[in-house]
Amino acid sequence: MPDQLHGGRHRPVILAVGFSRLKEVFRDIVPSYAADADIHIVDRGFDDALTAIREYEQSHGVDAVVAAGSNGAFLRRHLALPVILVTLTGFDVLRALVIARRQCRRIAIITHGETHPELLEFQQHFGLELEHFAYETAADAQRRVSDLAARGVRAIIGPGLVTDLAEQAGLNGVFVYSRASVEQALDSAIELSRIGRIEAARRERLDTILQQLDEGVVAVDMEERVQSFNPAMERLLGMAADKVLGRRLSQVAGQLGLRETLVNGVTELGGVQRIGTRTLVTNRIPIREQGVQTGAVMTLQDSATIQRVDRSLRSTNKPRQFAARYELDEIIGESRPTRDARALAAKYAATDTTVLILGESGTGKELLAQGIHNASARRGHAFVPLNCGAFPESLLESELFGFEEGAFTGSRRGGKPGLFESAHTGTIFLDEIGEMSLTLQTRLLRVLQEHEVIRLGATQPTPVDVRVIAATHRDLAAAVDAGTFRQDLFYRINILRLDVPPLRARIDDIHALAQTMLTRALERQGAGGSVEAIRDQMMPVFLAYEWPGNIRELENIIERLAIFAGEFDQGAMDPERLVRLVPELFEGETDRTSASTRPAGRSAETARIRRVLDLCGGNRTAACRQLGISRSTLWRRLSERSV
Repeated sequence: MPDQLHGGRHRPVILAVGFSRLKEVFRDIVPSYAADADIHIVDRGFDDALTAIREYEQSHGVDAVVAAGSNGAFLRRHLALPVILVTLTGFDVLRALVIARRQCRRIAIITHGETHPELLEFQQHFGLELEHFAYETAADAQRRVSDLAARGVRAIIGPGLVTDLAEQAGLNGVFVYSRASVEQALDSAIELSRIGRIEAARRERLDTILQQLDEGVVAVDMEERVQSFNPAMERLLGMAADKVLGRRLSQVAGQLGLRETLVNGVTELGGVQRIGTRTLVTNRIPIREQGVQTGAVMTLQDSATIQRVDRSLRSTNKPRQFAARYELDEIIGESRPTRDARALAAKYAATDTTVLILGESGTGKELLAQGIHNASARRGHAFVPLNCGAFPESLLESELFGFEEGAFTGSRRGGKPGLFESAHTGTIFLDEIGEMSLTLQTRLLRVLQEHEVIRLGATQPTPVDVRVIAATHRDLAAAVDAGTFRQDLFYRINILRLDVPPLRARIDDIHALAQTMLTRALERQGAGGSVEAIRDQMMPVFLAYEWPGNIRELENIIERLAIFAGEFDQGAMDPERLVRLVPELFEGETDRTSASTRPAGRSAETARIRRVLDLCGGNRTAACRQLGISRSTLWRRLSERSV
């Protein structure tokens, strides 16, 4: 229906149906409603009026129809549109009686549908010779008028059909409807149209929403007849809405009936039903209007859709700390071992297979793990690191797998998801996996095999899509032989292996590492020292040291040296002061390295003497003072070692 505007408002379209005298009343009244509605007079009756109304509705749209008497009753039976009848009031009867009484004493009233008992009381009080009859059809009205005329009645009060018949019989016809009654009918039609338009707009908005939902929705009335059936429901059930509307839902899809909901009025949420090859999640909800149940609604959602949404939510709603910061190209160094490790990590990133990173503490295993994650298809999703050696067994279990409310004394209200759930669609990094107890190894193995976790205190598993990167400084093969690490778990995680070389095996990287770390340390501390001044004096020492703590130890020592950057800028730092600042660089490192990498005692001593001599610029007196030995002892030791 096109919107018709007047004064910025939507105006309803009203058809006023009446011929003869009612038509004349409409003509007098309609102009006064021009600002409120478009009112068109239909000067026809019964079938002809019905045809005219339907044609007008199809071409222009109609909100309501106003009619009277038998004509109005006929239209109400045959039209789906609202038909407002001009209602006979006491004032109308009184006015008509006054007019009729002026003309004659014997008066009759013929009205449509039913007689009015109050007229008998009126007749008794005023002593009128008054007869009252009702009619259903035009033929009934004709018989009543003929009979009354034969009995000497001279005036008949009634609607337009009756008054026309009376005048045709030579009687006085008094039109019963007043202008006020017709205006009241038109006012009711306009208000009903306004409410109808509001309701239609509400339904249109609701239908628009239902059309866009991915969730299937069907609504029924109290007879379970389908009133709404959105496109998502059409797709889920493979049924067209026009084939379903108006039919009982239990006849259309018996397994999805709403009879019980209509009877008991109870909401049922989260039901699971299988239809064909699909598993659907159902919600059945009674519809209540002003406290009275008027129907029920069912929503359906494919379980596969829910799982996709669940994965999306779990992967996007991550705490900020679950993010990988480093890229593979941020791994500093161009030595052969570093290039090989970086290239292998890039190849592993292209797959989704579990990675085991092996290397001494401080070699940068987590940095590699982050780089693998950020180079993989899972970048942008969570990277969840966990040091398995940093928690006691009971706490580590709840951290990894989560717990339900009440799972143990002091458990958080509402429970808590574990780190595997937090890493859903992303990567979990299990550092120091060799420290995990055998009990937790068993649970971890199940997660890797079944791709699901069971929270502490729960009975139902939660599916997870997680890539695992594990790391350790231990010899896991030896741990398997010793019975402290499960063999089946070792085989499960030792698929893609990445060995990270210690810093002493990539000594060529120390220059670039020191340069970068010094720059960052000076920036963090706000120091104005020269990177070159510190680097140039310390490089001989750095290159001679074994670095048992690897890159982490190098970074810590550089952070310490940066505090004294100003002293390096003033010239070579006094060797004695330097030894006090970083004594570990001048101590024998034989007790801090593994047997396979420990240098011989003489080699270590030789290296120490050379470093001190380098620091002292070859000044043997200063070197003796630094070493705490005499010049003769220094000469003897250098001679023994052929330095």
